[in-house]
Order: sequence, then structure tokens, then C-alpha cells
Amino acid sequence: MAAEAWTVVVLTEDVLTSADVDHITSLHPGEDIHYRVLVPADTEHNVVASVLDHLGMLELREAWDDVLGKEPTPEQATATASEQVIDSVERLRASGATASGEVTQDDPLPALQAAVYAGGDEVVVVTYPHAVEDTFHTDWASQARDVLQVPVLHLYAGTSELG
Repeated sequence: MAAEAWTVVVLTEDVLTSADVDHITSLHPGEDIHYRVLVPADTEHNVVASVLDHLGMLELREAWDDVLGKEPTPEQATATASEQVIDSVERLRASGATASGEVTQDDPLPALQAAVYAGGDEVVVVTYPHAVEDTFHTDWASQARDVLQVPVLHLYAGTSELG
């Protein structure tokens, strides 16, 4: 009897980079893995947390841009997330992986929990560093570890750094 394929749920806040795909797919080389990509539609951008994140990384221009910017409409946020899902799934497939994806609500944790309960075997969260959330363990990966009974890995986007 053939072994059942594992499902790795990938929660990301942006398009997966080629480095992200390499890191994620290298976790189970040669195994039959299905990657299920979740990207939230960021309809409730937290400007204060974002500004603090940028200031913490000494990204002054980005902090200023956040102060001057405005939240996207729900339609814009959903369209952006949809493009990010499509691009991320295409990059995973280009690496030879089996992948699917979907857009979630602004708070992705209910969709992440549902994906794990539907057969997800482990979770990889890919985000940029968030000084406030990471420091106080309110980031997605920390929240997922608190409620899910599967391994949760937190990678910083485009790097080999763990969150």
C-alpha cells in the first residue's frame, strides 16, 4: 500500500520567493507532499504595528509611507491576496511540488485551523519580521502553536532565518 501524501499548510503574507520555496520544499526532500497555500486579504492593516515594525528595522521611508498610506478596500485586498496565492502556487509547482491555494479572511487563523483539521500535517508560516508581534508572541506562528497539534515552523520571507 502506498503511503498517503502529507499536506503542509503554508500561511504567507506575501508571494513566496524562490528562496522561500527552496526552504519549504527542502523540509521533505523526495517525499509526496501537497502544499496548501493560504494568504489573508489584509483588509484591516494595523498602521501602528506596521510603523513600529519598520522603525524597529530602521526602515524610515517605509514607516513614513505607512503613516501616509491608507488601508486597501476589501476588494483591493482580496485581489492582491488572490494574485499572491496564484504566484506562490505557480512557484511551488515550478519546483516540481503539488500545490493549491486560497485567500483567507484578514485573520487567517480560523482558515489555518480548518486546513489542519481537514488533513494538514504541519504548518509553515512565512512572514516578514514584525518587531511587536514577534516580541510578544502574538504573531501567526505563535498563535498557531498555541492551538494546533501539529509542528509549526516560522520562516522570515526571503531568508533562511527562523522566526
